[in-house]
Amino acid sequence: MTKINHHDASRRAFLQRVSALSLAGAATPWALNLAAMAEASASTATDYKAIVCVFLYGGNDNSNTLIPYDTANFNAYYNLRPTMAYTQANLTATALTPLAAPVDSAGVTRQFALAPELAPLLPMFNAGKMGVILNVGTLIQPTTKLQYSQKTVPLPPKLFSHNDQQSTWQSSAPEGATSGWGGRMGDLFESGNGNATFSCVNVSGNAVFLSGQTAVQYQVSTSGSVPFSGLTKPLFGSANCTTAMQTLITQSGTHLLQNEYTRVTSRSINANTVLSAALLGAPAIATVFPTANPLGDQLKMVARMISCADAVGAKRQVFFVSLGGFDTHDGLVTLHPGLLTKVADAMAAFYNATVELGVASQVTAFTASDFGRTLSGNNDGSDHGWGSMHFVVGGAVNGQRFYGTPPIVASDGSDDVGQGRLIPTTSVDQYAATLGKWMGTSDTDLLTVLPHLSNYNPSARNLGFV
Repeated sequence: MTKINHHDASRRAFLQRVSALSLAGAATPWALNLAAMAEASASTATDYKAIVCVFLYGGNDNSNTLIPYDTANFNAYYNLRPTMAYTQANLTATALTPLAAPVDSAGVTRQFALAPELAPLLPMFNAGKMGVILNVGTLIQPTTKLQYSQKTVPLPPKLFSHNDQQSTWQSSAPEGATSGWGGRMGDLFESGNGNATFSCVNVSGNAVFLSGQTAVQYQVSTSGSVPFSGLTKPLFGSANCTTAMQTLITQSGTHLLQNEYTRVTSRSINANTVLSAALLGAPAIATVFPTANPLGDQLKMVARMISCADAVGAKRQVFFVSLGGFDTHDGLVTLHPGLLTKVADAMAAFYNATVELGVASQVTAFTASDFGRTLSGNNDGSDHGWGSMHFVVGGAVNGQRFYGTPPIVASDGSDDVGQGRLIPTTSVDQYAATLGKWMGTSDTDLLTVLPHLSNYNPSARNLGFV
């Protein structure tokens, strides 16, 4: 849901009562505090940094993305999903060799391999430019299996629900949330950008992740900014008609809602003018992006926008791209490999483009998804899970490492709350806080951006992967 940048208290009050574009009336104290912080603080960054959220809609099957490779745990994985498992021989070429082997909660040293379709990511891992985050998911506070079963700790609302867990991942609240943690970071960054419009950029439509209290997500297509119909060329063949149209849709009036519409329309027209000119003057990107790959198209657009960040005055940017199709209740063996191929090809090309542009150490891409999926299969698919694994890629990443604790691969194991639904041992808040810290967000501000972060010890808030 798009947010409005309010300029005065009366208009804010009016919009809160009557507009679907307002902040919800049930705005929480941390949201209000963040709005106040954004008004009072300004970024002093002189360098450029960007984070790019790669959201995999539907709930990515983690067990067939990062596969146990040591013999004992591979056998456990295979026995839990015999009709869908890779063979160990399939994984030889993509076995990971980290700088330090991960150790699970039972004290067992573990080995992992990427799915064969993720082979394009292997060079980045081996070069120390990609890290793997283990068993991460939505949590309110650190939670054990016993606490879960006895219901002695608060849990994320509506676990295993697509819409609610997508929203919780992106905003720390279930469906109906009005701002996301990417947008709340944008609130803090936009005052330091030459044009606040380009602080939060969505190339895949609309997502609560990029909605802030003052920051508004700017939506672009894979071709660039979306022009205002009727203004890009003479309307009805007449320049006078075009001028009249622009005057009509941008003139102010006496009605608060009319003025707000005028402001938003004017911002859109101005942003299109600025970005179109910047992209036209940007350097051509020689890196080849995959064809027939919607994620690749989106990430190419992100790379193009990063290439002209100076031209639009951006110092800190948050981007959002996505790929759907990961709700693999059926046909996992058929569908999932193709999806992973798209992810690997697109993310590898994007990283190579940042190297070409000379900004690899200033851009960090990371994956996210509704939830992981069950370890146990249902013939040819898997069901909604909880904890999962994710990748972080970029020149600043402390890569060739695993972060977090590997889950025990066992039916009704210590990390399994049913059907192989893994209880996360790392929270989204910790994941997000690490990215925010790298972007320059202060420890105090992170506690406001991420409302559950205060439930974690300070020493555990930064995972250290970047």
